[in-house]
Amino acid sequence: MSEQRVVVITGASSGVGHATARLLSRRGYKVFGTSRDPGRAEPIPAVEMLALDVRNDDSAAACVNAVLSRTGSIDVLINNAGYELAGASEELSMDEVRAQFETNFFGVVRMVKAVLPSMRRQRRGRIINGSSLAGLTSIPFLGVYSASKFALEGYTEALRHELKPFNIHVSLTEASFLKTPMMNHREIAAAPISEYDLWRQRALGAIRAYEEKAPGPELVAETLASIVASDKPRLRYGIGQQAKTTTRLRRFLPGGVYEQGVRRTFRLD
Repeated sequence: MSEQRVVVITGASSGVGHATARLLSRRGYKVFGTSRDPGRAEPIPAVEMLALDVRNDDSAAACVNAVLSRTGSIDVLINNAGYELAGASEELSMDEVRAQFETNFFGVVRMVKAVLPSMRRQRRGRIINGSSLAGLTSIPFLGVYSASKFALEGYTEALRHELKPFNIHVSLTEASFLKTPMMNHREIAAAPISEYDLWRQRALGAIRAYEEKAPGPELVAETLASIVASDKPRLRYGIGQQAKTTTRLRRFLPGGVYEQGVRRTFRLD
């Protein structure tokens, strides 16, 4: 059995997951990263990369069982795997919508269900789910991505209550715009509608501009490390000034004023 705390990080081949795996490994944790294609991930010293497709029940179970067979326990699950689907809601096919939720929401649920039996038996654990600024305020032309994060917020809040008796702490990270490889792999609706072109281009251009000026994935990695180390982790961790400011503005501004601010932010007027 391992004396180190064991951490599993989904989506660890690049970006936030990769930076977090590197940081936690340096701080003495036994880290398992995951990727659909581990062979393509940049190696990290002392981090073992495992194959995982969060969209598949058998893959999730096999990944968790592989870690348990090596270590005997999983102390921390960081659900980081995800992607962004862009386009006007009308432009997106039902298959595209389902695929977005299958990774960003059901993938989290699937991994949580896979680790909970062992965490309940050991009467301890940490689960950290990666939400987003888009889980706090819906972003135009990232509506289905935002919906997947809103769903994750509600699920995680309930999960925190349900698992408290087992000494399993549940938290959310809500990061603002980041400069990571994810910005270059955003999926676009396969069947665009020309009437939306002007506003879609404005919104996605504004998003890109914010990302280019944004901090890198290390900012989120540092927050995740602090959550893992905390004796009493909170439910929500806003990361970046925009996420913190958005929370306050949405709470205190009249609805119409806030809506106007969103439209200005994404250059829709």
